[in-house]
Amino acid sequence: MKPLLLPGLLFAALTAQPCARAADLIPHHVENLSVRNEVGIAIDKGLDWLRQHQNADGSWSLNDYPALTALPLWAYMGNPDRAPGETPAYIKKGYDFILSSTQLDGGIYRKGLANYNTSISLVALVLAGDPKYDPVIRNAHDFVVGQQAKNLADPSMDGGIGYGPTGAARAHPDLSNTVIALEAIRRSEAIANKERPDGPKLDWDAAIQFIQRCQNLPGVNKQSYVSASPDDRGGFIYFPGDSSAGETGKGGARSYGSMSYAGLLSYIYADLGKGDPRVTAAVDWLKGHYSVDENPGMGIDGLFYYYQVMAKALSTYGVDQLPLADGRKVNWPSELALKLIDLQDDDGSWKNDSGRWMEKDPVLATAYAVLTLEMVYREM
Repeated sequence: MKPLLLPGLLFAALTAQPCARAADLIPHHVENLSVRNEVGIAIDKGLDWLRQHQNADGSWSLNDYPALTALPLWAYMGNPDRAPGETPAYIKKGYDFILSSTQLDGGIYRKGLANYNTSISLVALVLAGDPKYDPVIRNAHDFVVGQQAKNLADPSMDGGIGYGPTGAARAHPDLSNTVIALEAIRRSEAIANKERPDGPKLDWDAAIQFIQRCQNLPGVNKQSYVSASPDDRGGFIYFPGDSSAGETGKGGARSYGSMSYAGLLSYIYADLGKGDPRVTAAVDWLKGHYSVDENPGMGIDGLFYYYQVMAKALSTYGVDQLPLADGRKVNWPSELALKLIDLQDDDGSWKNDSGRWMEKDPVLATAYAVLTLEMVYREM
C-alpha cells in the first residue's frame, strides 16, 4: 500500500512558484518582522554578489559542473522580491549554459557526476516556468529515474541513486544524491508525465527501502552497521554501512545532522506520513540534536549544505516552532536567519572555513545561504 502524504505540505512545497510575490511579501509572524526585513537585505546582497561573479560563458564557478550554475539560478528564481516574469540577461545566459550541457542520454552534465548535475539543473529548469524547456525537462526526468540502482552486488544499495555513471570514483548510491534526485523527480513529474502517463516511473517502494537502510533505527533497519546507541537512534548516515561522522566504539555508524535532515526530507518526498514510526524517529533525533552553530556530528564540515537541507526539511514538514528534547521550543527560522546574517561577509558572499565538500567555494556557499534565507523568509 502506498504511504500517506503529509497533508498538503509536499504538494504546496513542490508546486508553489516563486513568482507568487504578493503572498511571499506578507509576514506570517509579526514578532519576526524585524529579522525578516534583515533577511530580505541579506538575500539581495547575496544575489548581487552572485550576479557580479558569473563567468563569461554564463556559468558560475567550475563550468565542468552545471550544478554550480543551476544553484545560483535556483536562488534567483526563489527571490521573494522578484517581479513576476522578470528574467534579466545574465539569468538567461545562465539558462543557456545549462541547455548547452545537455547530453544525448537526456542528462545535463559535462565532466561527470551525471546524476548530481542533472538533478540540480532539472530543478532550475522547472523553476523557470518556461514551456520551451519542457522537452529538456522530460528527458532529464527520465534520465534521473533511470539512475535508480537495482540488482547490485550489494543489495543494501538497491533503490538508491548515486552520483551517476560517468566521472565518479564511487558510483553506488548515497542519501545525499538520492534526496536531490527525489526532489528533482517530484518537481518535474507533472511536466514529464503530461500526455504520456505511461512514461518512466521511479520505484518508490525500493527508494523507501534504501532510505530506511540509511537510518539508525533498530528493528526497522536490521543491518549489522546500525548503531545501538540511543544518541544515534532515528538519525541517518551517508549510505548503508558508511557515516561521514565515523563509527561508535562498538562499530555502529554514527548519525549526523545534514544526512538526518536529508533522510526526513526523503521520506516526505516518498509520501510517508507524520505518524510513520520512521518519520517520528527521524524527527525525534533532530529535536535532540538541534543546532544552528554546527552540522551536528560534523562540526563546520558541510555547514551551508546542512543549513539549506535543514530549512527545506523543517519547512516542508510544517513546523515553525520546533519542540526540542529538553522541552524548549525554538523559533528555528529566526535563529537560522540571524546565524546566516552574522556569517555573511561585507561583500554579500558566504564561505566556509572548512573546504570539505567544496564549501570554500563562495559561489556554492553563497547559493546555499541565499536559498536557506529565502526559505526562512517565507516561514516568517
